[in-house]
Amino acid sequence: MNLVWHVSILVLYIGIFSEGASRPDEVNVGAIFTFSTINGKVSQIAIKAAEDDINSDPSILGGTKLSIRMHDSNFSGFLGIIGALKYMEIETVAIIGPQHSVMAHVLSHLANELHVPLLSFTALDPTLSRLQYPYFVQTAPNDEFQMTAIADMISYFRWGEIVAVYSDDDQSRNGIIALGDKLAERRCKITYKAALPPDPTATQSDVRDQLVKVQMMEARVIVLHTYSKTGLLVFKEAQNLGMMDHGYVWIASTWLSTVLDSVSPLPSKTAHSIQGVLTLRPHTPNSTRKSAFMSRWQKLSNNSIGFNPYGLYAYDTVWMIARAVDLLLDQQGTISFSNGSYLNRMGKGTLNLSALSIFDGGKQLLDNILRTNMTGLTGPIQFSPDRSPFHPSFDILNVIETGHRQIGYWSNYSGLSVVTPETLYTRPPNRSSSSQQLDSVVWPGGTTEKPRGWVFANNGRPLRIGIPNRVSYQDFVSRSRVNGTDTVQGYCIDVFVAAIKLLPYAVPYRFILFGDGHKNPSYSELVNMITTNVFDAVVGDIAIVPNRTKIVDFTQPYIESGLVVVAPVKKSNSSAWTFLRPFTPSMWAVTAAFFLIIGTVVWILEHRINDEFRGPPRKQIATILWFSFSTMFFAHRENTVSTLGRVVIIIWLFVVLIINSSYTASLTSILTVQQLSSPITGIDSLVTSTERIGFQVGSFAENYLMEELNIPKSRLVALGSPEEYAVALENRTVAAVVDEEPYIELFLSDHCKFKIRGQEFTKSGWGFAFPRDSPLALDLSTAVLTLSENGELQRIHDKWLSRKSCGSQANESDELQLESFLGLFLICGAVCILALLIYFCLILCQFSRHGIPEESDPSRGAGSHSARVRTFLSFADEKEDVYKSKSKRKREEMLSSSRVKEDESKRTQMDSSQQRHDCEISVH
Repeated sequence: MNLVWHVSILVLYIGIFSEGASRPDEVNVGAIFTFSTINGKVSQIAIKAAEDDINSDPSILGGTKLSIRMHDSNFSGFLGIIGALKYMEIETVAIIGPQHSVMAHVLSHLANELHVPLLSFTALDPTLSRLQYPYFVQTAPNDEFQMTAIADMISYFRWGEIVAVYSDDDQSRNGIIALGDKLAERRCKITYKAALPPDPTATQSDVRDQLVKVQMMEARVIVLHTYSKTGLLVFKEAQNLGMMDHGYVWIASTWLSTVLDSVSPLPSKTAHSIQGVLTLRPHTPNSTRKSAFMSRWQKLSNNSIGFNPYGLYAYDTVWMIARAVDLLLDQQGTISFSNGSYLNRMGKGTLNLSALSIFDGGKQLLDNILRTNMTGLTGPIQFSPDRSPFHPSFDILNVIETGHRQIGYWSNYSGLSVVTPETLYTRPPNRSSSSQQLDSVVWPGGTTEKPRGWVFANNGRPLRIGIPNRVSYQDFVSRSRVNGTDTVQGYCIDVFVAAIKLLPYAVPYRFILFGDGHKNPSYSELVNMITTNVFDAVVGDIAIVPNRTKIVDFTQPYIESGLVVVAPVKKSNSSAWTFLRPFTPSMWAVTAAFFLIIGTVVWILEHRINDEFRGPPRKQIATILWFSFSTMFFAHRENTVSTLGRVVIIIWLFVVLIINSSYTASLTSILTVQQLSSPITGIDSLVTSTERIGFQVGSFAENYLMEELNIPKSRLVALGSPEEYAVALENRTVAAVVDEEPYIELFLSDHCKFKIRGQEFTKSGWGFAFPRDSPLALDLSTAVLTLSENGELQRIHDKWLSRKSCGSQANESDELQLESFLGLFLICGAVCILALLIYFCLILCQFSRHGIPEESDPSRGAGSHSARVRTFLSFADEKEDVYKSKSKRKREEMLSSSRVKEDESKRTQMDSSQQRHDCEISVH
């Protein structure tokens, strides 16, 4: 019994294995296109060719026939859905298509539920997410890559604003959204979006209405993202409106390249309407297989339509499906379908949803498709984790009279280049600005000069230029009346007008005064009016400060500016004792003391060897005083003999030179320069004080003092005119005025009682304000730099602002402090002390050898010490020549005395010997 059971199980396994291993006779694949479109026609031919090639190759599918059924959606989303449902009923393993993303969003839900992979090479909406639509696979680079290429081109040519014209369907709309994101990354933007009815429903009037609006915009760079029927209609109407002439830039997405490749020749009117347009074409590298297929195209198409790259993608898509199915069968997978329980519960109504079946091997087939790694007609085919092809690339084409020419390539690997992407893949990626390169372009109108990319809005009005209606400092901006007409003039106005004249295009404008004419207006409020579209620009003495640069763009500064502190000054009054003012009392005292010290030191060093420093006490005191004070004028007559004395004199004369020079300079300054009467020495002392501070009405100084320096508002006093400045400073209403340097320079030229204290504590400049990203701001910046280089800016400055000035910033204090010379005095004192120590050491050595008395009486006690001191002082006071002669005489006397004593000793010895001899004789 057990044997029978085991044999039965074995037979069952063998039967199941045999059934799983068998390959089906036919595999069904569906295709949904609009046959009347260019891509629909090309896809039909390419898909049929791929089907024939696969079925004729026994190495693919192992004898299983690939059957592709095509359905014409005829621009109808409804018909596309019906076609997809029909395929689901006949056990279709995959669907190629749909052609447009509108249907892809709907059909992807069916694919998700029935596990049927949906592959499209033309529905390239970047929002068809793999997370939301896992069974939808784009087999060509989606529009995100195309829009990145267009954004790189716009950035390459340095255009900041563009207009987008597109069909208002999912694919075109989402493509333009992706373009806006890519432009924002490059600090560019879409200023206007012109939406057209979905293709092919757009009419001539629809297109014309939108183009008229585009014509009113400032931007002249137009990106056209639509389909062939609508796109050609747009160019036709643009030519009628004069929008294909000089100054315009047109960039078309890949739809135009399909027209250029597949429709040949183009009608003359159509060809003429697209002259100078830039367009993209999906890049496919050259290969033997690609060349062979293209050579077959005439026969395959029967000369009905030209070849374009989407035919290659269609061909490769069929091969991807075939290889994935072949791999599925090799993996022992089955081509089987089952009815879902939820579909059965729907019942057998009119829709007959129960006829739909779920592809059991759909998930496995999808995985095989995503793992595709082959080389097709479009080149290497492999998907990245986000299901996009590796390194998608585009050819960049320029439409010219003879057709079109290639001006470069774009690859997500290295950006723009004139080298084929295949060559760049062998090198490290390099997207630096220096490596981005394109060939020259022939733009609309037949010019090779790069268009500016923008013009002034064609809305019948000139630029509204806001200017401050100042009541003070009218040299900068003022209103005047000439021949009964109100006009504006001033330094800022002349600079603006001169800069406008340098632009290579006309700029219509009119000035509008801002302010009541009774007080200076708020400049922050004036600048804010650009953001509310009250003014198109602001011209005047507008400081470039951080809170303003956050909301508007400024031109290059045309004059330097910065906040400074102004305080009152007074004229120094001369007196009989003015000559004493250069030095402080302590400086005078120390200087006089050092004169006496130097005289005494030199006297000590020279007294014993120099006759000029000897004599009676009264004479020696006079010599010391005369010598010391005469060194002030280098007029001393006494010569120094000793080396130590000369060293002291050299150091002292250097000190005297410094003191004399400083005294002369300081006294000159005191007698000729005004002195500041305010204790304010700069912004630091002003902040730490409690004094009140004046500022100009409308200036940014008020906010700066409160917000940056934390000065209470109660300390600030608003002043309107230079006269108010003067009155407030003279009456001590304010301790100082804080204002911008250009104003202060004019104020000081008329009010010599005041001076700048300290240095500038902010650095900025004045510029003209424009809306954010305004191209006119950049062009005017270049014009301002040109004015600076050619000297015109300085001539305008001299015309309005050059006046006779009262002088530059006053000095802090002209009294010279002791601390300034303390180092010199210390050096001089140290040299004197060292010289005296050396001198006294030498004297003591000489005195110890020759000056101590020979006999001392111990009974005298303390008196002997005083005697010794007196002897030392007498020795020190004695001239060295006298000391040397006495010493010599003393040595001679000592020598003579020793000889006498020796003779006497000898005589004594002789007498003694004679006496002994006489004694001996007498005894005998």
